[in-house]
Amino acid sequence: MDIVISGLLLGGSYALIAMGLNLQYGVARIMNLANGELLVLGALAAFWVFTTTGMSPLVTLFAVAILGFAGSWAVYRVFLVPLVRRSANQGQLEVDSILATFGMSFFLVGVMVSIHSEYFTYSFLASPVALLGTTVALNRLVAFCFAVLIGGGLYLWLNRTRAGLAVRAVAVSPEAAGLVGINVDRVSALAFAVGGMVTGVAGVLVSTFITLDASVGVIFTMKALIIVIMGGVGDIRGSIIAALILGMVESAVATLIDPGLTLASAYLIFLLILLFRPQGLFGRRAA
Repeated sequence: MDIVISGLLLGGSYALIAMGLNLQYGVARIMNLANGELLVLGALAAFWVFTTTGMSPLVTLFAVAILGFAGSWAVYRVFLVPLVRRSANQGQLEVDSILATFGMSFFLVGVMVSIHSEYFTYSFLASPVALLGTTVALNRLVAFCFAVLIGGGLYLWLNRTRAGLAVRAVAVSPEAAGLVGINVDRVSALAFAVGGMVTGVAGVLVSTFITLDASVGVIFTMKALIIVIMGGVGDIRGSIIAALILGMVESAVATLIDPGLTLASAYLIFLLILLFRPQGLFGRRAA
């Protein structure tokens, strides 16, 4: 039971990390390699506000959500739209976006190092809580609950609203969406901005129970990419389930074998998915 509970809580954190990238890659078609740095930036903001003012991270996350949305919207409109318009095909756009966001990740790391060059952590809701016969940290449980709420909210938005329908249409085929009157550039910017907002919020929540530094973003980016590919590009439901599977596997490996092999187990799953189901667990095979 300990493995199951810790795996679910870890998977909830991974789901938060991956949902933002899934929207950006699945809809806006931008492979954002600065995703992890944006998460760490949100975490650094929560740390700075908490240590200087004592304000709860659960309050800070609303401000981070607004700034993450606005900042990601601006980045897409100013820096990425020219790449989208000049790309002759999806492959060229992926190459260009990888190069552009790779450089952006270095820029964000430099900004964070100039603000705080050391490891940062703080104590928030760190008290133990009994749950189904095991003991977990309250901050991890809160992060899991937020992951459920955010995942459910995104799923309802994508499936029950007109804007969500437009986002799904662009994810399936930008060309066909444009033919039926959908403003593809605007919808892509919206998806990229929402993805940035979710990633920033994930950073705030993760900062409550993980020690971070400015250079650790690349690990979060790789974990998010594994989950997105595993669950199916553009499928929020797939990202959530894939994140829970990854959390369970890593928890089992850490408990039963060796904690040092958790990253290796994640990459093994990634390779198996690429070999046997490259479209992901819930993705459709290309025609």
